[in-house]
Amino acid sequence: MSRPRATRADAATAGISLVATMLVFAAAGYGLGSLVNLAVPLGLVGLFAGVFVGLAVVHARFRRI
Repeated sequence: MSRPRATRADAATAGISLVATMLVFAAAGYGLGSLVNLAVPLGLVGLFAGVFVGLAVVHARFRRI
């Protein structure tokens, strides 16, 4: 059996998944940081954590691209 061919929609979905994960983690970090008066630093930590988690999510879901 041959693999289905990757489409532009798959690539767009992978990109949106990565950006959405980054934004969710940044918002969570900012929200938790607001509770302890470290909103911006924890927001940035969340953003960078979102990059790595987002890459893992995209890799797990779209290995065939």
